[in-house]
Amino acid sequence: MNRKIIRVTGEDRVEFLQGLVTNDVTRAPCWAAMLTPQGKYLADFLIVPDDDALLLDVDAGLADDLIRRLSMYKLRSKVDLQPTDMTVARGTGPVPDGAIADPRHDVLGWRHYGQTGDDGSDWDAIRVEHCIPETLIELIPNETFILEVGFERLHGVDFRKGCYVGQEVTARMKHKAELRKGLTTLRVEGEAPVGTQITRDGRAVGTLFTQSGGRGLAHVRFDRLDDGMEAGPARVFAA
Repeated sequence: MNRKIIRVTGEDRVEFLQGLVTNDVTRAPCWAAMLTPQGKYLADFLIVPDDDALLLDVDAGLADDLIRRLSMYKLRSKVDLQPTDMTVARGTGPVPDGAIADPRHDVLGWRHYGQTGDDGSDWDAIRVEHCIPETLIELIPNETFILEVGFERLHGVDFRKGCYVGQEVTARMKHKAELRKGLTTLRVEGEAPVGTQITRDGRAVGTLFTQSGGRGLAHVRFDRLDDGMEAGPARVFAA
């Protein structure tokens, strides 16, 4: 698990993050994202209280950019952002002392900060079964809209907390009658590389991502789901 833990300290830490991220920091531990002003995903992370600090548990590939972007908003806020060497373990079995429940979904088990390891759970199978997106796979910086990939269902956005960067666009999407595109689980015969385009009769349907056990996560246009879909060498069917 390639994660980086960022330690946020200072008396303004809660107020500072509250105005920037999608979830209510006062209810941490929680899952949240930082968005562009246009409402597109930049990074997702768990926010975990740790004495007089907040820990941001983020994919290591996004950590430096997240620190840079957060630092742009510091201004006079009494906040300090520091990358750490802290480790994190996770699992779905017996919960060790001091672990927290993953706030996204019960099936994602627990996380323990300061330990290392993984209990061997089949995370791809779990994510595909429960339609849970992963950073830098289904969650693509500067492209993904969080409501199209299940952030509301997975407790990653709060619509009552007030303003944050990208909030206006996200709220407009929330109040649409229906989303036309989104992440879903499809049946897959064969296998295709992550990111393979799904087509039907020469028209683009969407993109196939993580696959496990004859099913896969795909971001699709719902009105184009029908018989005859293909993703490279694989055949794809509505679940």
